[in-house]
Amino acid sequence: MNASLSTDDLVRLIRRVFVPTAADRGLAVLVDLPDARLADNPEWAARRAMAADWVRRLGAAGGATGVPRTTLAWYRNAGGNNADLPALCHPGDGARTYDHADELPAGGAITFDELFAGHSLLLAPTELSATAPLKVAARSHPLRAATMPGFLPAMIPALQIDYAEVNRRVDRLKALLDPATAATVVTRAGGCTRTLRLDLRHRTAHASGGLFPHNGVAGNLPSGETYIVPYEGERPGDPSGSRGELPVQFDDEVVVYRIEGNKAVAVLSEGPRSAAEAALIVAEPAYANLAELGLGVLGDFGLEPVGSILLDEKLGLHVAFGRSDHFGGAVGPADFSGPDAVVHLDRVYIPQVQPAVAVLSVTLEGPAGEREIMRDGEWTGVF
Repeated sequence: MNASLSTDDLVRLIRRVFVPTAADRGLAVLVDLPDARLADNPEWAARRAMAADWVRRLGAAGGATGVPRTTLAWYRNAGGNNADLPALCHPGDGARTYDHADELPAGGAITFDELFAGHSLLLAPTELSATAPLKVAARSHPLRAATMPGFLPAMIPALQIDYAEVNRRVDRLKALLDPATAATVVTRAGGCTRTLRLDLRHRTAHASGGLFPHNGVAGNLPSGETYIVPYEGERPGDPSGSRGELPVQFDDEVVVYRIEGNKAVAVLSEGPRSAAEAALIVAEPAYANLAELGLGVLGDFGLEPVGSILLDEKLGLHVAFGRSDHFGGAVGPADFSGPDAVVHLDRVYIPQVQPAVAVLSVTLEGPAGEREIMRDGEWTGVF
């Protein structure tokens, strides 16, 4: 597997991921920019340069991708992962690049609605995740989007695996999650066993296999996960049954959250990070929401974590806090204190990411009874 993509690789990637048709109006590559709120970093700068190079080379390839034009759309960063996009973006062809939002010209900006009207295929190798707002946009615009927040060159091998098999596996997990009414996750940290029961009633799962052939969808690339939003108790008189304890490792400290009604309501551990998290769930209750149970399958394809959630979460079990409306849940930007506070944060349970937390088992409950799908961090004959 190569650590870079040739022009032919890029063309094949666009054709495989999106399966363009004569109805597709164009491909837009979205790039966010640093500003006074969020400083630049070397990986972000390299990602912008990569995006501009991709647009230049795809443009030179003409109609080989199956779409009539390719546009690079620059915009001021949204302030937080999965926060709403700003009002305007600046289209270009990759010849002119920018390093800061204040460098964007005064004229020439268009609204995102205008961008979407002229481009039905979207690729978003951004610093901050645009998955949530693009999922929302795909509900009202004839488009499909592959989001690549935090994409790194080290992830290129994940673009070259057998996605037919990836899709088979995520579809299999969806078939198991859809009828499930609950999931029980048992973990061990610091010699203590913790049990979390997630209420999965009133929800269906989403299979994300990295292929987007039809409008109306947006999801990560690379991908390889099935995910579901636990029931959040939004139905009158029907509270969420999600409860228990969930450990999360931050550096050398393991924070243990007590969950009631699908929210982190207290922190049971002690330490600097525990104190900070305890204050955060009080100050920002929407952050405390359990927004996703995710089951990643790419760990079986020889891939290793690279330090970016875009790939790392696809390697195994993950649980997210915060925004859920883009996945079909009830918690959205209006539930946070402000745009900069909107988050959807995944906590990944694989040894390389959280070595102090072991996944003992994951069990699904449903009309047919119980089925254990994971034991000691490994799938149990699911595929």
